Amino acid sequence: MNSSIRLISSGFQFIDKNWGGIYRGGSYLIVGPRKSGRTLLGLKFASESAKSGEVCLYFTNMRPKDLMIQAASLNFDIQEYMNQNLIIVVRVAPPNDVYDQPNADFMLIDYFKDILTVVDQYNPNRIVFDELTPYIGFRNPNILRDTFLDTLEVIEERDITSLFIVGEPATQKAEILVNTVADYVTAKIKLKKSSTKFENQFHGGTIFISPNVGHTEGEFTFQYRIEPLNGVTVVEHKKETPAISETAAPTIQRPVINKTVSPTPVSSPEIFNNVYNYSDFLLILNNQIALYKSTGQKFTLLSFKLDPAAQVKGIISLGELQNAIKLSMERKDKICFYENAILVLIVRSSPESVRNLITRMMENLPSADETYLLTVKNFIQVIETEASDNVNDAQSLTASILPLDTVNLSKYVPLTQFTG
Repeated sequence: MNSSIRLISSGFQFIDKNWGGIYRGGSYLIVGPRKSGRTLLGLKFASESAKSGEVCLYFTNMRPKDLMIQAASLNFDIQEYMNQNLIIVVRVAPPNDVYDQPNADFMLIDYFKDILTVVDQYNPNRIVFDELTPYIGFRNPNILRDTFLDTLEVIEERDITSLFIVGEPATQKAEILVNTVADYVTAKIKLKKSSTKFENQFHGGTIFISPNVGHTEGEFTFQYRIEPLNGVTVVEHKKETPAISETAAPTIQRPVINKTVSPTPVSSPEIFNNVYNYSDFLLILNNQIALYKSTGQKFTLLSFKLDPAAQVKGIISLGELQNAIKLSMERKDKICFYENAILVLIVRSSPESVRNLITRMMENLPSADETYLLTVKNFIQVIETEASDNVNDAQSLTASILPLDTVNLSKYVPLTQFTG
């Protein structure tokens, strides 16, 4: 930790009232079945962060509109805080193609490394990962333990308070993996969903809060229900262990573990699928615009178009060009296929960023023959748009390059202008 340990508000009344809050830089785990209120708690945690003027990085596999609807059910206008760059939504793709690979565990390690890459990019005060379940399916629990601890150590060293959400384990193997993660967080919040409604109206169940380190007030159990606009509310609570007084908040220390596995990095697919549909791409682009206006961090938006004659003549197809660009991008950058255009967002651009991307793209085209490359350049055109104070939102920015009508087509320049 870079500063002294102190308690901050979690946004959860049942925690703030009984524990006095959560530890700055601590890590917390929510475990529960579907529709038990897990995402509502994650949004409440993010809301508390934003209302305190802190930046929250929110990882989710939900569609942006669905996330906004969930937030609205808490009377929480998440879009307002996204526009202020206080909540950064990062949509992630589950690693469904990993588990059949013989080196699946090593590939999952790269997923956790990419979490840290995104954290490094945005430098948030809090993190919500809803949900982590698909990323902890390691075959070897020891590798999961080491990987998760390595991730926590980096996050906690930056005083970032984290909330991870996982599903209720359905098998013995899954329970071992969830327990592996649960053993090393600061505290665990478990939701046990009831099969009946409270007062024949509200869904809910029992919630348990259990500390691993600190929070010496003890473990608590509450009855909770999910109410419109209020989310997860406590009905009543029962204290499980007597309170232990203390004069100062304890230092959070991790157990020392001798790692049994030293995995060798291997090539793996992207942890975050950086191909987005148009609506998601606009959401990310709005985040970048807000980030530029608040911090000055530059970005570049590229739009590629392929002359239809290239496909007619059999020189290159639109799919081949899309694939060449996708293979040439860095993990942090984003891509969107919209009609016949290919949109690329370089989130941390420099004078060399565009030229380097195009150079790599040329190397990933179907042929490396010099005559072919000279020919194909004549059929590819580009628009480059850099961050500026005149850009207000993603819709107005993309309107200057899309759709591919006569006016916008006139703004594209030949690829040769970038490559010579």
